[in-house]
Amino acid sequence: MTFTGTERYVATDDLSMAVNAAVALQRPLLIKGEPGTGKTLLAEEVAAGLGKPLIQWHIKSTTKAQQGLYEYDAVSRLRDSQLGDEKVHDIANYIKRGKLWEAFAADEQVVLLIDEVDKADIEFPNDLLVELDRMEFYVYETGETIKAKHRPIIIITSNNEKELPDAFLRRCFFHFINFPDRDTMRRIVDVHHPNIAESLVAEALEVFFELRAIPGLKKRPSTSELIDWLKLLMADNIPDEILKNRDPSKAIPPLYGALLKNEQDVQLLERLAFMHRRERR
Repeated sequence: MTFTGTERYVATDDLSMAVNAAVALQRPLLIKGEPGTGKTLLAEEVAAGLGKPLIQWHIKSTTKAQQGLYEYDAVSRLRDSQLGDEKVHDIANYIKRGKLWEAFAADEQVVLLIDEVDKADIEFPNDLLVELDRMEFYVYETGETIKAKHRPIIIITSNNEKELPDAFLRRCFFHFINFPDRDTMRRIVDVHHPNIAESLVAEALEVFFELRAIPGLKKRPSTSELIDWLKLLMADNIPDEILKNRDPSKAIPPLYGALLKNEQDVQLLERLAFMHRRERR
């Protein structure tokens, strides 16, 4: 089976090729791109498109690589030993499986998402090199080696918050999701809002791409924010004439809170509007 996108996810030819190449090479697929371009959703849709279970491991700043393998709960074992619990004699009762262990132990091939790998410590990717290469790891407490029954399809996302080690990058198939052009964005909108008026989409896209092109924006609006904005425009019955005949001296679009996410960008648009009003005098 090959991935070509799903009813809920518009995949470009380049993205589909990257997914299928990573599957064929049996390499982790490293996905980068602007926040809101569908990196995390990609793993969900690859699993749905290929008919495979999905296991998600969302990385935080405090996440350690060991947690993806297993964790040994020594505190619970000590407490149980003090209480005279019989299960204390089997250390396996205190081994908690991590997401990699779940993926390795699955009876069928799964899609494993390692989401936002760059949030963790810089050593996090290196600490997983052997496990991702050999598809196995050793449990010191029980003396057993866990080997993958089926090599999972691994999708790793990164927001470029920090550089990833070269040794880790060499083991991945890399793809950068470019921000969608107008035609692709229109297809994405059609997937999420199939009954939206064409005239509203056309005017909203015009405002959206003009907004993204403004120099100096701290946080340019993303695909997911456009989808939310269109949902609000439809819910409030905002006519497309308001967008089409918008006053440049006001600059800020209606319901801008769905598009702009910080006060600096709002103030920037207000300054641009003020300058435009002065030029018209």
